[in-house]
Amino acid sequence: MTNEPLSKKIKLAENNSDGANSQREAETQAAIEKIDEIQSELDALNDKASEEILQVERKYNKLREPYYSKRGGDIATIQGFWVTAFLNHPQISALLSEEDEKALAYMENLSVKENDDIKSGYKVVFTFKENPYFNNKLIEKEIKLNEEGELVGTATKIDWKPGQSLVTQGAQPEGAGGDSFFHWFSEEASSGLGQDELGEIIKDDIWPNPLQYYLATEEGDEDGEDYGDEGDEEDDGEEEDEEEADPN
Repeated sequence: MTNEPLSKKIKLAENNSDGANSQREAETQAAIEKIDEIQSELDALNDKASEEILQVERKYNKLREPYYSKRGGDIATIQGFWVTAFLNHPQISALLSEEDEKALAYMENLSVKENDDIKSGYKVVFTFKENPYFNNKLIEKEIKLNEEGELVGTATKIDWKPGQSLVTQGAQPEGAGGDSFFHWFSEEASSGLGQDELGEIIKDDIWPNPLQYYLATEEGDEDGEDYGDEGDEEDDGEEEDEEEADPN
């Protein structure tokens, strides 16, 4: 039996290793190509699902409209409904100055109208009674995608009555960030939440169920009363303990 030189054995081992590595790389590449093909099929399926979901959303948006209309009529009979709902919302309330609250007390209704394709934007419409601040009956804010795919806002110009503007430079009431909620209706303004963020909160949080925010005050008052009663009972108990402990 002849022994092969050590250098030849090392060379054979390297060749075997290179061959194994090449095979693993080929198997990995083949697996990657299969995964990529499956992912393409999944993407196509997801695109189809998204389109069908949009169709369902459009259908049910139409079905919801008469309910929203009826709800709006009932809300209009409750004085201060919307301003109360806004004040009870943690993010929106942080934007309201004292004067904003007074102006929003004249708000009769709120509605949100999504574009037919849903994805391109929506409009928020505020309806007001006659008030001492501005002449507008309707104030609208539209959020939509521009050609660059960026969200931009356009709004009704508020026709402020003489000396009553809440967004005049140098005379803004003190609120969150020293700004007014009504500054959101200026195209260049963000009201501290971003051009689209306040609209998204109204569209996705307030609008679907405003009653939960309107009722939050009453629930809070009940909690406060219960807490106060418990506090009184505790105080009475402490006074009785002190009297028993006093030998005189």
